[in-house]
Amino acid sequence: MRKRKSGNLLTDVELEFMTELWELGEGSVRDVLDQLPKERALAYTSGATILRILEEKGFVTSRKENKTLIYTPLLAKDAYQTRSLKNLSQTLFDDTPAMLVARLVDDAGLTDTDLEEIRALVERRLRDDSD
Repeated sequence: MRKRKSGNLLTDVELEFMTELWELGEGSVRDVLDQLPKERALAYTSGATILRILEEKGFVTSRKENKTLIYTPLLAKDAYQTRSLKNLSQTLFDDTPAMLVARLVDDAGLTDTDLEEIRALVERRLRDDSD
């Protein structure tokens, strides 16, 4: 068995592949490559390498069907989003989630509708926590 590479965050290209796998549920190298924009034009061997790395990192698992490897995500998209935001909060916002949200609200050009949706989410969370 191969030693897994460390790393709990994805590179840009790894995230691109994981996004397609999350959408597909599972798929072969060819399935994932077919989902990418045509202008991406990655070689089959490049796609296979990226998926092998994702498996080594523990983000996907594979099984053989005939002669084809079928890859399945081991980590749900929402779990990865949580991991990524926690890392972002720790590394860039001094582990202060309020600073992350403040930066988003202050700088992202959010519409009034966006802000109302955020307010509703916060209010719902506060209500749920007090029950």
